[in-house]
Amino acid sequence: MCAVVWLCRFRFRPAGIPACSPFLRVFVRFERLYGDVIRETLSICRAMQPCQNNTEIYPFYGDSHWEGLTGFSSATDYVAAGIVEVMKAATVPSTVRLLPSTYDGAGSDSSLAAWPENFPFLAKVLYSSPSADLSFISLNGIGTLQDTKDFVRLCESGIHYLLGHQYPGGRGPGVLTVSRSFTDVFLECGRVYGLMGLDIWSMDLAISTLNTIRGLVQLNGFREYKFEVIREDGKKWMLAKLHLDEVTGEKVSKSELKKRQKQRLQEEKKKEKAAAAPSKPKTEKVVPAEDEESQLTPNQYYEIRCRKIQQLRQSKAPNPYPHKFKVTTDLREFLKQHESVKTGEHRKDVEVRLGGRVYTKRASGPKLVFYDIRAEGVKVQVMCQAQEAAGDVPFEQQHEHLRRGDIIGIIGYPGRTAPRSRPEGELSIFAKEIILLTPCLHQIPSEHYGFKDQEQRYRQRYLDLIMNDQSRNVFLTRSKMITYIRRYFDEKDFVEVETPMMNAIAGGATAKPFVTHHNDLDMNLFMRVAPELYLKMLIVGGLERVYELGRQFRNEGIDLTHNPEFTTCEFYMAYADVYDIMDITEDLVSGLVKHVTGSYQTIFYTQAGEEYRVNWEKPWKRIDMMDALEKACGERFPPGKELHTSATNDFLKRMLKKMNVECTPPQTNARMLDKLVGEFIEETCINPTFITGHPQMMSPLAKYHRDRPGLCERFEAFVCKKEIVNAYTELNDPFDQRLRFEEQARQKDQGDDEAQMIDENFCTSLEFGLPPTGGWGMGIDRLVMFLTNHYSIKEVLAFPFMKDEANQGKEKKPAAEVVGIKPEVEEGIRESTSTASQPMVVDHELHSAQVEHVRRL
Repeated sequence: MCAVVWLCRFRFRPAGIPACSPFLRVFVRFERLYGDVIRETLSICRAMQPCQNNTEIYPFYGDSHWEGLTGFSSATDYVAAGIVEVMKAATVPSTVRLLPSTYDGAGSDSSLAAWPENFPFLAKVLYSSPSADLSFISLNGIGTLQDTKDFVRLCESGIHYLLGHQYPGGRGPGVLTVSRSFTDVFLECGRVYGLMGLDIWSMDLAISTLNTIRGLVQLNGFREYKFEVIREDGKKWMLAKLHLDEVTGEKVSKSELKKRQKQRLQEEKKKEKAAAAPSKPKTEKVVPAEDEESQLTPNQYYEIRCRKIQQLRQSKAPNPYPHKFKVTTDLREFLKQHESVKTGEHRKDVEVRLGGRVYTKRASGPKLVFYDIRAEGVKVQVMCQAQEAAGDVPFEQQHEHLRRGDIIGIIGYPGRTAPRSRPEGELSIFAKEIILLTPCLHQIPSEHYGFKDQEQRYRQRYLDLIMNDQSRNVFLTRSKMITYIRRYFDEKDFVEVETPMMNAIAGGATAKPFVTHHNDLDMNLFMRVAPELYLKMLIVGGLERVYELGRQFRNEGIDLTHNPEFTTCEFYMAYADVYDIMDITEDLVSGLVKHVTGSYQTIFYTQAGEEYRVNWEKPWKRIDMMDALEKACGERFPPGKELHTSATNDFLKRMLKKMNVECTPPQTNARMLDKLVGEFIEETCINPTFITGHPQMMSPLAKYHRDRPGLCERFEAFVCKKEIVNAYTELNDPFDQRLRFEEQARQKDQGDDEAQMIDENFCTSLEFGLPPTGGWGMGIDRLVMFLTNHYSIKEVLAFPFMKDEANQGKEKKPAAEVVGIKPEVEEGIRESTSTASQPMVVDHELHSAQVEHVRRL
């Protein structure tokens, strides 16, 4: 017996494959159900019964939804089942065995034992007899076999026929394309009689596939067959005789050979015609200037751009720095009002006059230019067409000088584009005229890469705001918060005031001040560390509710939460105490969070990536400082009235050593207590928490506790382990206040630079009478950090303090120097008429008078 079974899948879906007499033909149509297929194949088998000893089977199947159509999971299972039934019905051979591939449903397990479990129907056929006259294996998934050893096991088990796919271009597994070693093992096995199946994607591929099959048939001593395929239109592809293509060395059909010869003849004629034709001048493709400039370095771009703008400054065509452009359109309102414009609709009766910055520029030929413009934090597309151009300046001249980063004025009308590639267009401004308002001399970062260098973002905040909407939103949120705080106090009849920022004495808070010098008075002054003393003096004067939002200056370390200058809000309220201030704090801050974020819950991430889910809703948790420290340290602390003594100093040093907490000198009682609080209490404060019951020595301006001697009526509010609020019942006893100041002076003598000095003017004001008062201070910057989810204070300051750059002395030339602009001669200074290398002649008498005038100012 020497039979060849060829299983083909024709992608071009011919109507059928006829038999080549006298061989058996099995015709399978998959547009019918399985039962119809079996009945048809059986009838064909009975009609062709005499040809059973030399059988060629041509099952045909096309792509379809196999499971829904036939109940089989794949096309191969479907066809294989049909073959089995046909073979049984034709009694050639007597027993059939079929092994499906892993690709056809067996999953990743390539062992023979697992296959029958995945194919109950086929397993019945597989083990219907201990020995088989014919056996098949589907090699669609042969790529999952580990090595040729597995394949040898299959061949040794008595495999007679391969049913597989050959994918074009190496797309998938197949006997002809995956592994030649697999094919060799199969063909060399003595019990093998069969060939393989193939995927046919096109007629060309069908022809090459048949040629491959023909070669394998001849190689293995099989009989050479004549193949023919009938298309849907009834025409035949006859593949009986092949011809040698001498150019490629391939054997192809006669029609294919003629087609190739004709195509080669046409190509030769084209070459001859092109060679005989006169040479045309080559027209170089015009590369947009923007594309060429994108290859320049920032310095090269800057210098070229400066020279171009200088030419415009001289020619005024156009003037690169006009005085005025009338803007009548708010871009935010524009996007809302014209959102309903339909694709392709134009509203030419509506005039738009808008100013904005160019972020992208795209040209689609010389007559069509697109811009992406941003203004007021939103973006819009501007479409400029030559036929729509108006004004005195021609279309090309309006756009040739514009670059990314320029500020332009647009006059046009709203509409929506009608692109061919997508159903919905983009709301745009159809420009009639574009006017350069201010050129950008520098090359701004691309939108793809952005401006993400952290240090440069802080140094060049203007560029950060241009490129990063997130930075813009932070400062909008900050402004919204300050507006809410002002409105809150104004509605409660508070008066906003301003107090001095330079003082002869640094008072109002325990902090190290900055020192400055007043030249005319020849005296040192201190930048204020807090406005507290001045505000309380205003309460003495009768302004019973005052607040101030302003800058403070403290000469301390710089880190993620501290900047030398920062913003605080302080308010003082006559006839209120610390408990009233607690209620106001909860009401103000929780309402502020709800107003800004829309919820009482926020999320904050630390630098280490810790996530804090904060609930700002009132009431807030309250912790007593001394009770919490005793619980954390496991020992009872000295009573409040002894916390300032030297014995307590020794006790606190022992506690620091016991709890392994470090406190840098000077180790005053107040500093050591503050270190313990920071280590064991503040670290537990994630949600807003009040820490109360501070020792008096830590709070020189707070009133003593009405029930607990040695302590004072003070609280600090902490969120995410950081302080945001400090408040207390204000000390209004001038005798007690002087003693507190003297204690602070003693700590300063011990080396504590942050201790306060005695402010005689403030002490005198208390002698005139300060009513019972509650005072409060909140850090604005830190609260903005929590509500905008930034762990660095520099992200929420428009211009944070930065160290000098290492290459500060190697800065690039200014624009004026690049283009050679000389400064204008000032009055009283005349330039020498001799060479430029000689010094300028100065009117010394007039110059001295100017210097003296400046000194007096």
